[in-house]
Amino acid sequence: MNALRTPLRAYFGACRLLDVVAPLFDLCLRAYVFYVFFLSGLTKIQSWDSTIALFENEYTVPVLPPELAAYLGTAAELSLPVFLLIGLGARAFGIALFVFNVVAVISYPDLSPAGVKDHILWGALIAVVIFHGPGKLSLDHWLERRWAS
Repeated sequence: MNALRTPLRAYFGACRLLDVVAPLFDLCLRAYVFYVFFLSGLTKIQSWDSTIALFENEYTVPVLPPELAAYLGTAAELSLPVFLLIGLGARAFGIALFVFNVVAVISYPDLSPAGVKDHILWGALIAVVIFHGPGKLSLDHWLERRWAS
C-alpha cells in the first residue's frame, strides 16, 4: 500500500495543478475559435462585392437567397464568436456557431479534405464549450456566481 502512496500523491497533485490552469485553457480555446471565425467575417467585409459573388457562385446555402445568406453569414461570423470569447451566453451562442459551422461545410461543395478537417476541429472545440461551459474566466461564470445564489 505504501508503494502506491507516492505515485498517487504525485498524480493527484498534478491533477490539482491542471484544475488551477483549466480556466486559462478554456479561455484560450474560446479565443482560438473567436480568432478563426471573426477573421473570416472581417475578410468578408473587406470586399463586399467579392463576398456577394462567392455566395452567388460558390456557396450553395440552403433555403436562403445568396445576398441574404451573405449578410446573415457575415453577421454570424462577426457576432457569435465575440459572445463565445467573452463567455456571455456561451452555450447558446456556441450552439448557433456550431450550426453555422455545419451549414458552412454543407454550403461549400468544393471544400477540400483539409478544409473539412478544420471545420471538424472547430466544431469539436465549440462542442466542448456547449457541453462543458465556458469556464471560470467568463461572464457566464461571473453572472452565475452573482445572480444565481
